[in-house]
Amino acid sequence: MEFLDRYQQIVADAITKYTFKDKPSELYDPMNYIISHGGKRLRPIMVLMACEMFGGDLKQAIKPALAIEFFHNFTLIHDDIMDEAPLRRNKPTIHTLHGLNVGILSGDGLMLKAYKFFEDLEPEIFKACIRIFTHTGLLLCEGQQYDINFETQKDVTFDDYIRMITYKTGVLSASSFEIGALIARADFKDAKAIFNFGKHIGIAFQIMDDYLDVFGDQAQFGKKHAGDIYENKKTVLYLLAREHATDEERKELDYWYSKKTENVDKVYGVEKIFRRTKVDEKALRLIEKHNEIGQSYLQKIDVPEEKKKPFIELANYLLRRES
Repeated sequence: MEFLDRYQQIVADAITKYTFKDKPSELYDPMNYIISHGGKRLRPIMVLMACEMFGGDLKQAIKPALAIEFFHNFTLIHDDIMDEAPLRRNKPTIHTLHGLNVGILSGDGLMLKAYKFFEDLEPEIFKACIRIFTHTGLLLCEGQQYDINFETQKDVTFDDYIRMITYKTGVLSASSFEIGALIARADFKDAKAIFNFGKHIGIAFQIMDDYLDVFGDQAQFGKKHAGDIYENKKTVLYLLAREHATDEERKELDYWYSKKTENVDKVYGVEKIFRRTKVDEKALRLIEKHNEIGQSYLQKIDVPEEKKKPFIELANYLLRRES
């Protein structure tokens, strides 16, 4: 998509411009290392998209967009430590290269640098953006803790799951859009509408992630097949399977999810129940449901339809990943 390429270039140029040259290099080089690996950089792009949608000045949004990207990478560094992950974006993780202490410090450094990137905003906009940014960070921590809890918690409900993925995934996308809207001085109603658009697209994206973990083409998806099953993750697939399983199938699920093992029989047994209960079809319907809710919020925004098209294209791009 041409519009996405344009925004990606703006973000890439800004990251190059603001490369850390501070000392000690043992702290800042790892920060540059993870930022330089890129990824799609969708969250800072969301800031820029929303700012431009409401007629704002992109120059004012570039630093806050980088703040979102730095914060996101801070969370990735700490996630990798908690997950003991050796690779991130097919590169060695920071704690693998430099040890846990550097991993913790460089993550903290990125978070604090992120806050500094809001400093150029006018006081009223600065206060609003920082309030959203801080609240988002706290919700993300809560979501991560819920996710950890679910691995051993037996009575996880569907509402628990939606809350967890909203906090872990949906809110950061939503807040990225809202911050961009606020920088452009969008009115409160429109800023909240674009927030809700981002939230529901983020929820749909995470459900798609859960779906692809089991039912996706792993060569294209780029992750270990059924990693969530190995890790006893209470994903949407697991919850839908429990809801529609027989008593015997629920007992089998309980048995497998009481063991954290690399046993292929576990994956085979769980997948068999997933397919029998048709959770793949049910998950895809949920993705479409949240996409439709998100689009309904987009339609409430008081801007010309032409300005909404990139947001629809972005949602379709995020939710039409290879399966």
